[in-house]
Amino acid sequence: MKRRTFIQNTSLLGAGIVASKFSFAAGLPQEFPIVRVAEAKRHFKSKAVDNAIKTFQENVKNPELNWLFENCFPNTLDTTVYHTDKNGRPDTYVITGDIDAMWLRDSSAQVWPYLQFVNEDAPLKKLIAGVIIHQTQCILKDPYANAFYGDANKVGEWKTDRTAMQPGVHERKWEIDSLCYPIRLAYHYWKKTGDKSPFDTDWKKGIEATLKTFKDQQRKNTKGSYHFQRETTQPTDSLPMAGYGFPVNPVGLICSAFRPSDDATIFPFLIPSNFFAVSSLKQAAEMVKTLQADASLESSLLNLADEVNMAIQKYAIVNHPKYGKIYAFEVDGFGSSYLMDDSNVPSLLALPYLGSVKLSDPIYQNTRKFALSLDNPYFFKGTAAEGIGGPHAGQDMIWPMSITMRALTSTDDKEIKMCIETLQKTHAGKGFMHESFNTNDPSKFTRAWFAWSNTLFGELLWRTHNEKPVLLKLI
Repeated sequence: MKRRTFIQNTSLLGAGIVASKFSFAAGLPQEFPIVRVAEAKRHFKSKAVDNAIKTFQENVKNPELNWLFENCFPNTLDTTVYHTDKNGRPDTYVITGDIDAMWLRDSSAQVWPYLQFVNEDAPLKKLIAGVIIHQTQCILKDPYANAFYGDANKVGEWKTDRTAMQPGVHERKWEIDSLCYPIRLAYHYWKKTGDKSPFDTDWKKGIEATLKTFKDQQRKNTKGSYHFQRETTQPTDSLPMAGYGFPVNPVGLICSAFRPSDDATIFPFLIPSNFFAVSSLKQAAEMVKTLQADASLESSLLNLADEVNMAIQKYAIVNHPKYGKIYAFEVDGFGSSYLMDDSNVPSLLALPYLGSVKLSDPIYQNTRKFALSLDNPYFFKGTAAEGIGGPHAGQDMIWPMSITMRALTSTDDKEIKMCIETLQKTHAGKGFMHESFNTNDPSKFTRAWFAWSNTLFGELLWRTHNEKPVLLKLI
């Protein structure tokens, strides 16, 4: 199934849903049927995650939040992971949900909330190690690809794509964050567990490939080795200028042909992803220093991080007449900038969540106010909800992920409470988060089975339970 396909399947059979009767009052179900996939059919069972669900339900009195947490938080493990051993090492293939392909970004983000449990759940630890090992092989196959098949010999469905496709690659849209997310997952796995086993010679080669790709896409002397065109009615699914995208001035930033939403960039210097690259390069350098003892590679990673960071500070900050200094979403290095924010992550809103800026950064705070206002062309406000969307799902389609991220980057209890309440009332009675929903009618949604959005919402609820338990008592 193609990523753009709008899914409005009320049965949710793809997510392992058991058909049940609903009783509605004021748009909310009065009884909550079993919609989590049956235990015998779950792809992976984690005692630690199941214990977290039990703890949450013992302490939270809101029955709908309990229902949502049990459905959403384990959804990645229940329905999308395929874990095995290959050549004596763990291997984990992770689909996004309704699409049988593994995005480097999504797979990293889908298992991210489970990292906190790995030291008390050995099988879960092994599963995440398997994700890291599998991602390394994907990067070595093609560092420009964003999504891969579990079958390394499967030929992709995109027959009209003009780019260097090869078997095993589902889609070859170059996105900076595709190479950042695996580093983020690997770094925090290593820090949490101390386990060095996933970080072998192949992993180092993957880091070298990442560095080479980033430097190639700085496009200092040429347009770089990557190009992409697709025969399509969707302009955001292809690149202009013979597949290289619009021109840039080589100022040290890294080009990203596509955004995390898999939509083409307007100005190829995508700032949220460049921020992400800086923090990822620093994390990779620390790992290389400790695990590989390669001073040359470490230095190269840090030098690129410094170069990109300096370019961000020089070219990505603009003076907005209403908000003061804010970060642009995209720039071209010639002086042009695109002021907006998109729903997918990395976004400008999500920068502190990814560890790329401090939450207290005044420019970030100004940017956050802009992103969560009608001055952001993709901030939609309607009768049911308000939040950030983007070109991918279209006009007036809010992504629950953006509402979740708003809460995860907030220190305001009222704002966090508002976000949770909004997500509670806009799941259309299904018990799961969606890719997007209409700002005036949540029953009009896309992607009934989108594991990242589900797990991220679960992460928010679990964090709130641990850090602000009183707040959940008010909902």
